[in-house]
Amino acid sequence: MLLAEANIARAKQPLDDPAMADFVARIDQVNAVAERSDGFVWRYQVAEGNTLAMGVFDDPMVIFNMSVWETPRHLEHYVWNTVHKHVYRRKAEWFDAIQSHHFAMWWVEDGHRPSPDEARRRLDHLDRHGNTDHAFDWAHLPHVKLWQSQRCA
Repeated sequence: MLLAEANIARAKQPLDDPAMADFVARIDQVNAVAERSDGFVWRYQVAEGNTLAMGVFDDPMVIFNMSVWETPRHLEHYVWNTVHKHVYRRKAEWFDAIQSHHFAMWWVEDGHRPSPDEARRRLDHLDRHGNTDHAFDWAHLPHVKLWQSQRCA
C-alpha cells in the first residue's frame, strides 16, 4: 500500500496579484523537490504542469495539491525537511484559514492514481467522521511525529 495525500488552500488574492507573486514563483521549485524526494511516487498535474489553475473545489481561489508517496515517513521528510517547510511557514501571508479539513491522507493500492473527486470525498469524510482508516491526518499515524512540533495539520 502507498500513501495518498491531498490538500487545499484558499488564496487571499488572485494568483496573478502581486501579493501572491512570491508563492507562485516558488511552487515549481517546491514541486520539483517533491519529485526528486525519496519515496515520491506521483503528483496530480494539469496541462500547465502544476495545479494552481485548478477549479476542483468550485472556488477559483482554492488551489489543490495531491500526491502519492511510498510511506508516511517519506512524506513527512519532504514536508518538514525541505523547501516545503519554508513555504508552509509563510502560509498566513498568502492563504485564508479554511474551517474544514484542508489536508487528508489515505492508503491506496500500488498503481492507483487518485482523482480530485476522490480527494474531495476523503476530505469530506475526515470532516464528518474525524480520523479513520478511510481518511486521516498526521495524528492517525503514531510513528510520525514531526507534525507535532511543526503544526502541519
